[in-house]
Amino acid sequence: MKPITEIGAAVVGTGFIGVVHVEALRRLGVQVHGVVGSSRERAASRARDLGLPPAYESYQAMLDDSRVDVVHVTSPNHLHHEHAAAALAAGKHVVCEKPLAMTSAQSAELVELAARSGRVHAVNFNIRFYPVNQHVHGLIAAGELGEIRLVSGHYLQDWLLLETDWNWRLEPDLGGELRAVADIGSHWLDLTTFLTGRRISAVMADLSTFIKTRRQPAGPVETFATDRGADSVARQIKTEDAATILLRYEGGARGALTVSQVSPGRKNSLVFEIDGSTAAASWNAERPDELWIGHRGRPNELLLRDPAILNEEGRRAAGLPGGHAEGFADTFKALYAAVYRAVAEGRPGTGYPTFADGHDEMLVCEAVARSSREARWVEVERAGVAPDPRLKTAR
Repeated sequence: MKPITEIGAAVVGTGFIGVVHVEALRRLGVQVHGVVGSSRERAASRARDLGLPPAYESYQAMLDDSRVDVVHVTSPNHLHHEHAAAALAAGKHVVCEKPLAMTSAQSAELVELAARSGRVHAVNFNIRFYPVNQHVHGLIAAGELGEIRLVSGHYLQDWLLLETDWNWRLEPDLGGELRAVADIGSHWLDLTTFLTGRRISAVMADLSTFIKTRRQPAGPVETFATDRGADSVARQIKTEDAATILLRYEGGARGALTVSQVSPGRKNSLVFEIDGSTAAASWNAERPDELWIGHRGRPNELLLRDPAILNEEGRRAAGLPGGHAEGFADTFKALYAAVYRAVAEGRPGTGYPTFADGHDEMLVCEAVARSSREARWVEVERAGVAPDPRLKTAR
């Protein structure tokens, strides 16, 4: 078994999320040998800022580096399939940002390529790895909420509220047909699938584009940037600002989700409530160490994250004692700890989201897009997709 400190990694993409990957890997002791950017100049600048070795001159140069065991793909969505496929072909293990690809045909191909390669493959659904969420997964698996009946919540942000707000995700050729749903809604959909152990079987979606014309800056804009420059051009927008989605889960549970990137004051508000036949659980990502547990006939509970009182799953994801807040960056570290255990063993393992999970989210997102176009309930088409043994099957 190879020590984690002897495993080499490289990160493709030098934006906000690429930096988060780099910092999480460093905390684990993984050797980050370099980054690849959209341009040599941008990559070189980011490498200097992060104190990394000189940036790679190209993606191929990174693949040719025998020291790199794992490639982290954080490039724009339209490059995920190309970058992940090439890394697998080069014998690298791969961690890919979501969405896994632009279409389910592409994601299905990546699942097949990954399986044939024997390499470790993961999708960056990091929200699963808040310790409290791991604890909820354990509660539900143990039947402590009873039979799951209702799953509700939202994922709201405001970083695209203004017509002058711009990001490459607004462009379908770069980000895909869906924007708010694929970018942040996919996290909520994956999280509730993971927590309940039930896949989404059908959707009824309404997508809305409130800002139909935006001002695109002349130069590049990083995610969440506030300085967008003065020069801009008018661009027509076709991707959704917000979505409301009704859901059916396998096993009979029902769900309702609101997704928005234009909700004033909401910076990163992911909220879920899962109602079972005997108890309920609710969580808000902006207060990540708190879990509300609802009861009838006795007082409700507010559980504060503390490894001493979490179940085994929650303790495994926790890195700090109670009272020491764990947040967004910590979830990446917890996720990569699971991924790199498998890399150290040289083969795919368990306990982290794989390309199969990324493919399933592509199928759900395509059902959402079709439902909105056709204004009706749409089944998630999984013909030829084997049931996931980790999830409960429909009764």
